[in-house]
Amino acid sequence: MKLHHYLLAATILLSPGYALAGETVTIVPPPAIDQTASAKSETIVLAGGCFWGVQGVYQHMKGVTRAVSGYSGGKKETASYEIVSGGDTGHAESVEVTFDPKVVSLGKILQVYFSVVHNPTELNRQGPDSGTQYRSAIFTTSADQEKVTKAYIAQLDKAKAYSKPIVTQVSSLEKFYPAEAYHQDYATIHPSQPYIAYYDLPKIENLSKLFPQDYRDKPVLVSDGQASN
Repeated sequence: MKLHHYLLAATILLSPGYALAGETVTIVPPPAIDQTASAKSETIVLAGGCFWGVQGVYQHMKGVTRAVSGYSGGKKETASYEIVSGGDTGHAESVEVTFDPKVVSLGKILQVYFSVVHNPTELNRQGPDSGTQYRSAIFTTSADQEKVTKAYIAQLDKAKAYSKPIVTQVSSLEKFYPAEAYHQDYATIHPSQPYIAYYDLPKIENLSKLFPQDYRDKPVLVSDGQASN
């Protein structure tokens, strides 16, 4: 955890009556264009701020068989937390989401991403975290994924779903580098850590409230290995 996370944690702990506030959410419609259900497992890499919360949300989503925190957008030599935290590696803190299209569609994965995971109108920041490593970005693994994703962003912008334009970058995935072991399953392992409690647990709660049919109480964890629904 970076220094400003420690300082934030101290502020929360030392402030009398400091309430744990939920994330601001924007309920967006599902994509008008979605993928056709396939029997083959798919992977997409999503970046939307600190990867602890992004991973936590998707680990609680039905149809997701694996969600791994890591880095995308930069070189292998700089794919480490201390270097990426400098903000000049090209990497974004991201999560590799593997899902079963027979259970959950790409469209639903994206609807959750744009509704409860983060604010896609914030440029190079998310909540208390700032820098290009916290940018909003989607790294697709197929031409079909790219088509659906770009069409959805255009749909949301046209509908003025947000008060500001979406700044999410969409590009083909070149390489995903898993983060250090201590970053994996972080929200589950450290639920009482103030940063997690204030910024990330509300995301998971919002998933359960806004998408109850897609929520599962028991998360699929990296430490458990590949799991089924």
